[in-house]
Amino acid sequence: MRTCEEPRPPNGQSPIALAAGQSEYGFAEKVVEGMFIVVNSITIKIHSKAFHASFELWQLQGYSVNPNWQQSDLRLTRITDPQRGEVLTFKELTWQTLRIEADATDNGDQDPVTTPLRLITNQGRIQISLKRRTKDCNVMASKLMFLLDDLLWVLTDSQLKAMMKYAESLSEAMEKSAQQRKSLAPESVQITPPAPSTQQSWSQPFGVSPNASSIGQYFDKHDMKESSYHLLISRLDLHICDDSHTRESGALKHGMLGGAMQLTFRRMAFDYYPFHRAGDACKHWVRYSEAMETRGQWAKKLVGEFQSKMEKL
Repeated sequence: MRTCEEPRPPNGQSPIALAAGQSEYGFAEKVVEGMFIVVNSITIKIHSKAFHASFELWQLQGYSVNPNWQQSDLRLTRITDPQRGEVLTFKELTWQTLRIEADATDNGDQDPVTTPLRLITNQGRIQISLKRRTKDCNVMASKLMFLLDDLLWVLTDSQLKAMMKYAESLSEAMEKSAQQRKSLAPESVQITPPAPSTQQSWSQPFGVSPNASSIGQYFDKHDMKESSYHLLISRLDLHICDDSHTRESGALKHGMLGGAMQLTFRRMAFDYYPFHRAGDACKHWVRYSEAMETRGQWAKKLVGEFQSKMEKL
C-alpha cells in the first residue's frame, strides 16, 4: 500500500454487486458477508514519503457476528430496514500475534540517526460495523473498534520522536481525506425502499415481529449516527528510555547515563469522531456522560458567536 498525495475519488458502487449484475444490496453481498476467512499469516507493507511500515499478522480470522458480537445464525448478522433503505452488518477480525514496524525513508528530510519503531502484541481483535444503502451498497457510516489486552511497549526517546514525525507526515493526507468526506457528507440521501423479494426474510432477526415499527426500533438500537474509530487497551505498560548515550561518543566514559520512565495505564480508551459537527448532540457517543452536556452548551455558544461574526463579514 502507498499513501496518496491527493485523496482518490469515492469508490462508488460495490464491486461485488456490479460483478453479480445487480445494483443494490442482494444475494451476492450476503454470500460474501457470510464467508468465514482464516489466514495463517499476512504481511501488509505501507510506503509513505516520510516512512515505510509493515504489519504482520498470524492466525487471522474474519467472520460475521450479531449486534452483540457473538457468532450466531447468519440471518442475525444483518439488520435491514426497508423503510429507510439501509442495512447494518457486523464483522469481527481476530489474530494471535501482531507485529508492527516502521522506519524513516532515506529522503534527506529525517534526522541522520533514526531508530525503527517496533511493537509486538498478542491476541487482539477488531470489531467493524457498517451502515450501507441497499439501493447502491454505498457505505454511509462505519464504526471500528480496536481491542487489545495486556500490552508491554518499550520506547526509546529517539523512537518516540520518530513516531511523532510519522504521525505528522500522515496527518496531512488524513486531513485531505477528511475534507473530501466532509464535502460529500451533506449530500442528501434519497431513501428508496428495495423491491420486495424472498431474500428480505433473511434480514429478520429471530424473535422480532416483521412489522415496520419493531424493525425500526431494532435498527435504531444498533444504528451508527456517524462514523467513529475507537481504541481500547485493557492494560498498557509503557517504558520510555533515554538512549542518547548510544549516539554520543564517550558519554558512558564521562558517567552520563540515560534515564527511564515507566507508565501504566488501565482501561485506556481513545474515541475519534472525525465528521462530528460542532454543536451537534453527543448522546450517541460510546462513553457519553451527563458531564458532556456542559461541553455541548459551550460548543453551541462558540458556534453561535462564529456564525454571527461571519454574518457581519
